[in-house]
Order: sequence, then structure tokens, then C-alpha cells
Amino acid sequence: MIKPNLHEFIVCRNILNDSVFKKLVAFLDDTQNITLRNNLIAELIEKAETLGLSGNLIRSYTAYFMSQGDNIVALMTERSNGQIGTSLYTAFRTDMITMYYLLNLIPSLFINSRILDEYQPTTLNKSIAFANLQTKLDELTSNEMLADVFITYYRTYGYGDIANYRAFRWDNEKHLVGIKHFDKMTLEDLIGYERQKSMLISNTEALVAGRPANNALLVGARGTGKSSAVKALANTYFDQGLRLLEITKHQLIHLPKIMETLRLCSSKKFIIFLDDLSFEDFEVEYKYLKSAIEGGVEAKPANVLIYATSNRRHLIKETWKDRGESNDEIHRSDSVNETISLSDRFGLTISYLAPNQEEYLTIIVELLKKHNINLDNEDLRAQAIKWETHHSGRSGRTAQQFVNHYLGTIQK
Repeated sequence: MIKPNLHEFIVCRNILNDSVFKKLVAFLDDTQNITLRNNLIAELIEKAETLGLSGNLIRSYTAYFMSQGDNIVALMTERSNGQIGTSLYTAFRTDMITMYYLLNLIPSLFINSRILDEYQPTTLNKSIAFANLQTKLDELTSNEMLADVFITYYRTYGYGDIANYRAFRWDNEKHLVGIKHFDKMTLEDLIGYERQKSMLISNTEALVAGRPANNALLVGARGTGKSSAVKALANTYFDQGLRLLEITKHQLIHLPKIMETLRLCSSKKFIIFLDDLSFEDFEVEYKYLKSAIEGGVEAKPANVLIYATSNRRHLIKETWKDRGESNDEIHRSDSVNETISLSDRFGLTISYLAPNQEEYLTIIVELLKKHNINLDNEDLRAQAIKWETHHSGRSGRTAQQFVNHYLGTIQK
């Protein structure tokens, strides 16, 4: 058995600060020490259970550690739009000689136990990014391409939370927080509104491809799937580097810091998502949004777009007083222009109208088909129509609520 010397790492030297690898180094130097052995086994099992790691736990934990990007290669790949310098690449490839031996270290060859060879945790790690990394590592037969595997991973998914999560929130402590239980909605789940969906997809694909794209305002009737469409984008284009950051209107004051943070993640594309956005006439947070979209001294990062949904076309509440002769402001037109100038700064406005009855019933038909149910009898059709008259009118949301009612109470 070839024992990897972890002290030879240069670029990946932070691995020596990790508690698991500290125990591994100590035990490799003294394989007869039962206490060191048991401490190593215990911590690897704990990591396997908390992180959902399986198989060869030394290999799996090493891959996980590298996926978290605690090295300068991951950082520079992210900050330099997927590229690193030739000297750094050379140093990283040298580290991969030791890394290759570490990844192929079979625990039972030096630990008198097979429990770490094929471990099955209570719950598996469900990260698609991490699963793809493990698959690539399993396909390797030499160390020559190992550096490229990790760099490709950092370029495609990022590292740490950027690779682990599709969507984030801003916690006001000036950093991103991953949303663990993000909505699994996909574009295929969205029924109807094909023209609107096509416009949104085209604009988002331009962002992902690095082409010019517009900030988007999705405006219209409630329950028509505006928010679901934006969330579906994060799921659909995750593998192409798209991430979603949802903020509230009261966090718009933090936009300069948010933009600064996202600018550093230049190999990823971000949609800043403002859901159900509107402002009362006394709220001034919209001024930060206007400045971020267009007009501020600092340019918006090229890897960031702002998508907002709203039931109000002009976003800022406007009253008849603003337009009437009784308005005591001398330059009344300036006041009116101020209320509409925010929505005008979104280059793309997509309108969602409430569905007519046939469109409403079509949504229900398609939703039921996903459960292998055909809405082909008049009684069920009548129930669907009755439902929308006694609930919030016709919309995609109302259709989904009827389907939930049907599946949960009518069809038993």
C-alpha cells in the first residue's frame, strides 16, 4: 500500500487543518495505535451521517472537502470567470499526484475493519453537483487529469454553498445563505402562458451564455405563475451556472453590498429576485433599486440580472391626488414621472393576464394528467367551474388548489 504524504500538499495545504485529515495523518504514522484508529473511524462515520457520504469514506470525504473549495484554485476560478494562471495550474497539478493516492486509499488495507470501505449512511447526499464530481473521479485511471476535474467542477458549479444550493437569501449580515428546501418547480411543470415563458427563457439563456440581457418585470393577475416561473429557472439552468438570490424590498438598502458580493462570483450568473414587489408612496427603498438597475455611479455586475414580480404595473402606488389639480406640488408632472420611472427601467416587461374559462380548465386537465387522471366527465368539469366561482377566481393557483382538493378529498 502506498501511503500518501499529505505534508507534500502546496496549493491544497489547508487540508492539514481539517480534523479528519489530522487524524488520518497521525494514524498513517502509527497504524498500531488503536486509539488513533478508533478516533479516525468515529469521525468519518459522523461525517458520513451528517453529510450523507457513502462508499469508501476516505475517498468520499476527500471529494467532499475539495468540493467545498478551501483552496486558492477554487477561489481564483470563481473570481476570474473560470480561468486560472499557468503557474497556479502547474502547482495544482503537482498536488494532484498526492491527491490521487489519497482518493484511492482503501481503508481496510491499513485499518482492521471494512466498515469504511462501503459505508451506507442513513440519508444520502442529494447534491447533483457533488454526485457529478464523484462520477468524474470514479472514471479517472491516473492523476494527469485530476486537476482538470476539480477545475471543471469549480467552473461549472462553484464551490461550497454556491455549488450546494440553487437559491439563496440575504441575511443582512452581509453574506448569502443557501435555501436548503428550495421549490422543485421546473419549466415543464408550468402549464399555459407559453409566450410569456418563451420570453423569460430567451432572456435568461442570454444571461447564462454571457450575452446582453434585460432586467425583467413580470406583472399581472395574482396566481398566474409569475413567481413559479422565476423559481423554475434556477432549477433548469443550475448546471449552467445560474443561481437565484431572493431579497425583500426592505433589503434593497443592501444592494450595493449584494452587488459587490455577486461580482466576485464572476463564473456564475445570478438573478436577484424580488417577489410581489410594490411600494407605497411613502416608501423610499425603490430609489436603491432604480440606482442599481440604471443610473448609479457603479455599473451593475455583468453576471447579475434583477427579476421582479408584481400585481401593480407601475410598482409605486399612485393616487388620483398625484394627477389632480388639487396636488400642491408645483411640478406635478415630476411627481407622476417619479412613480412610473422605476418600472420603465426594467428592459423586459412580461404581462400575465388571468386565464379564461377554457384556459383554466386546460390547466386542470394537464395537472390531473400528471396523476394519470383524465378530466373527461361533465360532473368534474362542473366541479372545477364551481370551485373557481367560490374561491379567488380563475388562475393557475386556483386550478392547482382544485386539483389538490380533488386528489385529497374527492378521489379516495
